[in-house]
Amino acid sequence: MRVAARVAQPAMAVLNDVFSAEECEALIALARPRLAPSTTVDPQSGRDRVGEQRSSLGMFFRLQENAFIAGLDQRVSELMNLPVENGEGLQVLYYPAGAQSMPHFDFLVPSNAANQASLERSGQRVSTLVSYLNDVEEGGETVFPELGWSVSPRRGSAVYFEYCNSLGQVDHASLHAGGPVLRGEKWVATKWMRQRRFVAAGKPG
Repeated sequence: MRVAARVAQPAMAVLNDVFSAEECEALIALARPRLAPSTTVDPQSGRDRVGEQRSSLGMFFRLQENAFIAGLDQRVSELMNLPVENGEGLQVLYYPAGAQSMPHFDFLVPSNAANQASLERSGQRVSTLVSYLNDVEEGGETVFPELGWSVSPRRGSAVYFEYCNSLGQVDHASLHAGGPVLRGEKWVATKWMRQRRFVAAGKPG
């Protein structure tokens, strides 16, 4: 694994060789039959909704769902320097031609009961790793408008960024978007890390 580029504030890095070509293909094959339209959380109600904010399809693996996913969860946790149990389940997103995600933050805003409850259970999200599972013919960059950065998707590479410090203060410079896929398609695997053990809604603490 090699660091291709790095930013100090917010802490951010572009990494090569995070997943092998075979691992990327296996993730896509496992995820494909479970894809559903991606949702975003309504900031007022806290309910999931399908909308213009994100036009991809997606699914979540359960944490350590099988031996293959458990191995990836372990590798990613070592890379992100937090325990496996702090990670949310690996999410795979599929962007067909024309699909994109609008500028957004990954940290949770306590503007509704669902987010407040999630923050109480598991703490704030602190970091994200977006891994690219295929080469995109054109478009599909991960764009950081506050930083003037744009990361092109390359199979096996990833972009890592942090946005919450030990005091729970969040960094709005972590604003990011997925540019529209102009030709071809884009597959990504995303891991979010929490301040403490992740407990999903409806699960005992």
